[in-house]
Formats: sequence, C-alpha cells, structure tokens
Amino acid sequence: MAEEINFAAIPQTAIRVITSPAEFYREMPKSGGFVEPLVFVVAMGCIAGIIQTVFNFVLYFSDMAFMAKVMSLIMMPIFAAIGSFIGAAILFFIWKLMGSQESYETSYRCAAYLSAVTPITALIGIIPYFGTLIGMLIGLLYVVIASVEVHTIPAKKAWLVFGILTAVLAFGSLGATYKARQFAKEAEVRGKQMGEAAKVMQRAAEQMQRQSLQRQQDQPPSQEQQRQMQE
Repeated sequence: MAEEINFAAIPQTAIRVITSPAEFYREMPKSGGFVEPLVFVVAMGCIAGIIQTVFNFVLYFSDMAFMAKVMSLIMMPIFAAIGSFIGAAILFFIWKLMGSQESYETSYRCAAYLSAVTPITALIGIIPYFGTLIGMLIGLLYVVIASVEVHTIPAKKAWLVFGILTAVLAFGSLGATYKARQFAKEAEVRGKQMGEAAKVMQRAAEQMQRQSLQRQQDQPPSQEQQRQMQE
C-alpha cells in the first residue's frame, strides 16, 4: 500500500484543498481506502508540529524545558492521526442526520483532507482568543464546502447546522482558554508570593542564626571553660 502513495503530490494536494476547496471536493474520489488520506493527515500534523515547536522555542525559550518544547513535534502527528478517525465519525453521524447517503470512508476522506488547513490554524493559533476563533471559522467554511460538494447537502442547511455547532464550540473553547489563562496568571502570582515568602523565611532564619551565634559569643565562659583555658 505504501508504494502506491505519491508522497510528492502531498504539497500539491494541500494547495488544491486550500485554494480551490469546492473543485477539490467535487473531484475527490469517494473511495480508495484509508491509507492515502491518513498519510496526508500525518504529513499535515508534522508540519503543524514543526510550526508549534518553533513557536515554543521563540516564545518560551527560557520558560520551558527542551523536551516540552519538542513534544509538539512528536505528539501532533499522532494526535492528528487519531483525531482524524474520531472527527470523521462525528461528521459522518452529523451528515447522516442531515440526509447524506455517503459511507464512513467518504466522510473520512473529507475530514482527512480538511487537515490541509492545520498548518494555517497552527500559525494563527498564536494570537490569543482570535486565533482560535479564526481557525474555527476557517474549518467551518471547508466543512460546509465538503457538505455541499460531496454529500449534496443544501448550502443553507449546512451553514445553519455547522454554524450553530461552531458557535457552541467557539464559546466553549474561548471560555476554556480564558479560564486557563486566568489560572496561569493566578498560579504565577501565587508562585511569586511563595517565592517571596520563602526568601523572607530564609532571611529570618539567617538572622536568628546570627543572633544565636552572637549570644554565644557574648556569654562569659563557664568554670569548665575557664579551667581549660588556664591549663
């Protein structure tokens, strides 16, 4: 199976999906197996992982361990591959409810080639809040196009259903992002407070130690110490 895959065509396929999505999905074979689209998903995951890794080194150069910085390079292709099957299953179920007669294989191929936008969303994802929202809107556009061109679902129906779902996901994602950022800020403040408290305790301990040594030096020698000194 691997010998039949044209790896050199992956960049051209990605460009076609991004620049001419309606034409691509209109001409996309509805069958042909899972290997080729899966390889495409992994390739897009690798590119997104490289982008995220570069961001980690640029933005968190001194705040993140080396392995944490390169973890995206390792995990994103894996998550992309697993997520492609899960995402395709969810889309397959939604498309079926909307009246599609296509198979899960066709739905998987639609979802797999949607990953062409993953590097783009990884790039704009650096923008707080708006990056996530823009990425979701881009995904919405391509899902609607796939719904119309492959599953023959009316455009208005596709925009309505997936628009509502995207809005719900966007509010949930933005809310989770906001809470995560607030938690990170609070954790940073608490960390600084604990650091300052530790410094104060250390200075107090050093002060007590100096006072103890000073008292020992100021005390008159005992009889035993005087006898030892005379000897």
